[in-house]
Amino acid sequence: MDSLRAELAVLAARLIVEDGLDYGTAKRKAAKRLLGERVAHDLLPSNDEIEQQVREELALFHADTQPAQLLQLRRAALTLMEAFAAFNPHLAGAVWHGTANEHTDLHVLLFTDDSKGVEIHCIDHGIAFQVGEAPHYAGRGLVEQLTLHWPPHDRQAVLAHLSLYPEKDVRGALLPDAQGRTPRGTLRALRQLLSAPASDGENPRL
Repeated sequence: MDSLRAELAVLAARLIVEDGLDYGTAKRKAAKRLLGERVAHDLLPSNDEIEQQVREELALFHADTQPAQLLQLRRAALTLMEAFAAFNPHLAGAVWHGTANEHTDLHVLLFTDDSKGVEIHCIDHGIAFQVGEAPHYAGRGLVEQLTLHWPPHDRQAVLAHLSLYPEKDVRGALLPDAQGRTPRGTLRALRQLLSAPASDGENPRL
C-alpha cells in the first residue's frame, strides 16, 4: 500500500472498531477526514487492506476485551441460527471472521424460497422486525432484509440483520473469497467453531 492508502486504511479500521461503521461508510468518512473531499474509488484501500488494519487495531488496543465480546456474539448468532434453522442460515461478516466487538451487528443470510415464511415465523414467535433491503452478496442487486433485536425482549439484545435469498443462491455463498477463506458459515460450522479450543487467545481467520 502507498502511504495515503495505508493512512486511509488505518483510520477506516479505527472507525469500524470504535464506532461500528460498515466498511463502505468507514472508507468515505476516512477520506473526508483526511482529505476533505471525495476520493476516486481506485485510490481507496480495499476491504482486505482495511480488515488487516482492523485485526491490528483489535490486537493492539482491545486484546483484553474483544475475545470475550466475540464469543458472546457468536453464541448469540448460534441461538439466532437455531431459531431460524428451517431457512438454511449462514453467518457472515465480522462475527464469522473473528473481527467483531461490542459495536458489531449480527449478519445472517437465509436461503429459502419462502421469504414470507420467515416473516410469519417472526410473528408467530413474537419477534418484532423491520423490513428493508441489503446488497446481494455477489453484487446482483438488492435482497430483502429483516432487522431485529436478538434475543427478543432481552436488555442485552444485539441488532441482527437477516438477508433473504432464494435457495439457488446458496451455491455461491460458500465459495472461497480472495484470501481463500470461507466467507460464511453454516449452523454446523458455527457449532464446530464454538466447540473448538481457543489457541493462545487468537481469533481464527476463517
